[in-house]
Amino acid sequence: MGDRMSRAKCDEDRRMEKFRCVYERWERRELSQSEAAEILGRSERQFRRYIDLYEQDGLVGLRDGRLGRVSGKAIPADAVERILALYRTAYQGWNVKHFHEHLVRDHGFTLSYSCLKGRLQAANVVRSERRKGEHRRKRERKPCAGMMLHQDASREVWLEGQPKLDLIVTMDDATSEIYSAFLVEEEDTMSTFRGLLEVTLAHGLPSSFYTDRGSHYFFTPEAGGKVDKEHLTQVGRALAHLGVAHIAAYSPEARGRSERMFGTLQDRLIKELALAGITDVETANTWIKAVYLPTHNTRFMVVPALPDSAFVTVEAGYLTGALCLQEERTVGRDNTIAWNGLRLQIPESPLRRHYVQAKVRVHSYPDGTLAVLHGPRVIGRYSGQGDLLAGTKPVPVVAKKKVPPAPSLAPRSAPSRRGLEAAEPAERPERRPTLTGPRRDAKELPCQKAKRCAA
Repeated sequence: MGDRMSRAKCDEDRRMEKFRCVYERWERRELSQSEAAEILGRSERQFRRYIDLYEQDGLVGLRDGRLGRVSGKAIPADAVERILALYRTAYQGWNVKHFHEHLVRDHGFTLSYSCLKGRLQAANVVRSERRKGEHRRKRERKPCAGMMLHQDASREVWLEGQPKLDLIVTMDDATSEIYSAFLVEEEDTMSTFRGLLEVTLAHGLPSSFYTDRGSHYFFTPEAGGKVDKEHLTQVGRALAHLGVAHIAAYSPEARGRSERMFGTLQDRLIKELALAGITDVETANTWIKAVYLPTHNTRFMVVPALPDSAFVTVEAGYLTGALCLQEERTVGRDNTIAWNGLRLQIPESPLRRHYVQAKVRVHSYPDGTLAVLHGPRVIGRYSGQGDLLAGTKPVPVVAKKKVPPAPSLAPRSAPSRRGLEAAEPAERPERRPTLTGPRRDAKELPCQKAKRCAA
């Protein structure tokens, strides 16, 4: 503030000296009042007022009376010193907007953002930067939430005393709301599935998924070329199975919305984690989800153009079964499966004596557990160390009920249908007599053969 007042006083001295020179030329009649006023940048009426003040009190009468007086709205000097001390100690390196939010919320100050910025710049603790022009947007936001999700990673030293870590962020294109954010050692397929599971289990399936061309997202035959949409990665296979369109970005500018969000996170989240005293990854991930994201989304979320949601609710088991690593294996002669240096022993099953030489599928889930499937049936669940989980039970064999065959609906001839409706047995008919033998009730029938012999 002292430097600013001294500069104002110097400017006032130069202004008065300039008036004195012009006044002397006017007295010598070298200049008219209009010409003198034009040189001073004032009107003729104002120049005549200056003449009266100068002739009455000299140059002192021309001095601005506000110089050296403290405004009634000015911040007290001790408050300014406290603000500067806070910035130099606890908030060193924070941007002014972020620092102003904490001053108002946590320390009870009521000064405006522009006033704070001026005080920090006057004390040379914040550099005055040239205002940037408005960003040129090539693509409008999606009209409603759930139409497009962005996922990307930023590698920085997020925690004090820790090496560089990847922050995996999944955000909505329509609202800039961050649905999922967590720290991992390195971005990979499993971190992608983890982020997708957190979002889809809470909100549902989106219409499209927008990412860079990382090797876990796409196969790219030529460096810098187009992605191969025929040969899918594990992520591509899962998204195709769920019916989600996978869109590849071919430049950092194409991911401008997520890149700007990472700039905000790198500036704010690192300082917030340090202020909270968090130094381990597990605690940081819990704190980011429970504390930071709600505050961040309230501050930076925008209202979508349409209030509708494009998310589609899907059963949790279906999502878990799709968003995981899936690889085919052949069961060995000892009824085990080889998986990343582990031997997964298949438990006894009432369905068959063993699975030797059978083709099975191994699922590796983001929580570290494993499962072995034969067709659609899970025949074993395991921990990340390959131990059979206690909850795994053999599938019981259910005896099939005998179902009587359905009656034929084919048309029958009239004789074949006779008697089908009669349930009672018919009476046995009398036995018919033979055609060549004598009847049982006939007595002394004439013999034609004897007559012929007699003759």
